[in-house]
Amino acid sequence: MDFSFSEDIELLREGVRKFVQEEVEQAAMEIEEKNEIPERIFEMTKDMGLFGLSIPEEYGGLGLDMVGKCAIYEELGKTHNGFTTLVGAHTGIGSVGIVELGTEAQKQKYLPKMATGEWIGAFALTEPSAGSNAANMKTRAEKKGDKYIINGSKHYITNGLDGHVFTVMAVTDPEKGAKGITSFIVEKDFPGFEVGAVEEKMGLRGSHSVELFFDDMEVPEENVLGEEGQGYVNALKILANGRAGLAARNLGSCEKLLEHCMDYVFEREQFGKPIFEQQVIQHKLADITMEIEALRALTYRVAWMTDQKQRVVKEAAVAKLFGSEVYNRVADAAVQIHGGIGYMKEYPIERYYRDARITTIYEGTSEIQRNIIASQLKREVKKSTKAGVK
Repeated sequence: MDFSFSEDIELLREGVRKFVQEEVEQAAMEIEEKNEIPERIFEMTKDMGLFGLSIPEEYGGLGLDMVGKCAIYEELGKTHNGFTTLVGAHTGIGSVGIVELGTEAQKQKYLPKMATGEWIGAFALTEPSAGSNAANMKTRAEKKGDKYIINGSKHYITNGLDGHVFTVMAVTDPEKGAKGITSFIVEKDFPGFEVGAVEEKMGLRGSHSVELFFDDMEVPEENVLGEEGQGYVNALKILANGRAGLAARNLGSCEKLLEHCMDYVFEREQFGKPIFEQQVIQHKLADITMEIEALRALTYRVAWMTDQKQRVVKEAAVAKLFGSEVYNRVADAAVQIHGGIGYMKEYPIERYYRDARITTIYEGTSEIQRNIIASQLKREVKKSTKAGVK
């Protein structure tokens, strides 16, 4: 396994690192206060081509492989997580479905504008009664002539306010359960499409989550993504594809927290010496470092396996689970190391602590990841037994 980065990726990493440090970090408090990404930051992100990370070069994107994307996500994770989520949700679940499953006509229509950031992508699966249990979906799509008529709603949809192109899951055959779900490419200006109120969240300021409502929404039949009835399978593929990317973003955030901690422990004095000299602090820093290095190795291994076209259902779930839980443990330790300052909103530690919490919930909860891992272990046992391996 080779995790080394090409010269092009290294140059892009350096550019993203500079952008994060000199621009996004300086705007972090503004994002927190206004709950929006400043237009200047959005335009600079477009100019750098960051909205096209996942999109092939022939459609105007950068066409990075998963290892390359993780290298960039790691850098993006070192700044305001609301901004990181805007980019990550677009380049991950917001566009990967069209890249992997779209027809050539769909790719030609949507990907060039998504690559430039003119059109932002979003993924609409979750409903009030269908979160972890997607098979309980209530949104319906009925074929009428050359169109589908969709009725229903979605909620907690990341990039919902800023998005133009939505991958929407709806039931086309209620009798077939999960096998009766179909995925559609939906534009925000389709008749019957309505964006609801912005949800007020614990964290991820600047990343807008909303309700979506479909009232006899008309979707052309050519906007079916993949085959009819394969929507649930498509959703699982899209979510699995992005899990190494999520782990990389969490990795970057953990690295930034360690950086903040290292600055603080040599600056802060107690009992006549820097708190770094307290063994309990050294042990916390050692534990943080251990978790970061384990997460780094796991993240890039899964990214490499993805690029080799290996089946990574289990490994991607492990990366998402481990990455999100490491981030939460590191954020908690960072608050403890900083003491009272770590709890204050004027310092970044408090923000990372709030933002970390959602990572064990969105794009598949930690419990669902454990279910996936267990089901894959069972599958492997069955496969070995069938092959006569004991």
